Amino acid sequence: MRFRLTPRETSFYDMFAASADNIVTGSKLLMELLGADASARAEIAERMRAAEHAGDDATHAIFHQLNSSFITPFDREDIYNLASSLDDIMDFMEEAVDLVVLYNVEDLPKGVDQQIEVLARAAELTAEAMPNLRTMDNLTEYWIEVNRLENQADQVHRKLLAHLFNGTYEAIEVLKLKQIVDVLEEAADAFEHVANTVETIAVKES
Repeated sequence: MRFRLTPRETSFYDMFAASADNIVTGSKLLMELLGADASARAEIAERMRAAEHAGDDATHAIFHQLNSSFITPFDREDIYNLASSLDDIMDFMEEAVDLVVLYNVEDLPKGVDQQIEVLARAAELTAEAMPNLRTMDNLTEYWIEVNRLENQADQVHRKLLAHLFNGTYEAIEVLKLKQIVDVLEEAADAFEHVANTVETIAVKES
């Protein structure tokens, strides 16, 4: 790591860690949604909405700190991209839960559970990685594994689409379910964007 003579604002590390921890909360709510009946889903969606608002607050705090800091721990653009990508994850997870409730989906298709399991694992890895931004240690395995998980999510997504279009579902149901599985795939993509940003930061700081 490069030796620095200037002090750096270190509160960013804590804010990124808090944002990632909130994503773990969101992923647990997604898991909870899988085992919930229709009557319980509205309450889960309300808690997910609260978690998404907390994520927005965390992102705004990072942006405020970025705008008011003369010296930052790494490039301003990378801080902005990392905060934005973390926020995107929460937005997509909240959207997926909201769509399940709004569309009154009774049974999620087989394979959605695999999508959510991938997201939950990626959330855990991201939360474990954020504190390591302080030292840039032990991050390589993180972004390699998240990229592997995103590839796995792609495969699950393609199988889900094939299942939705095999003639089992009515056309209107296909439209509803496809939107949900597409949003979950976007969440997996957002995890990869976070990992790629972390890799960029680590390369610059090495």
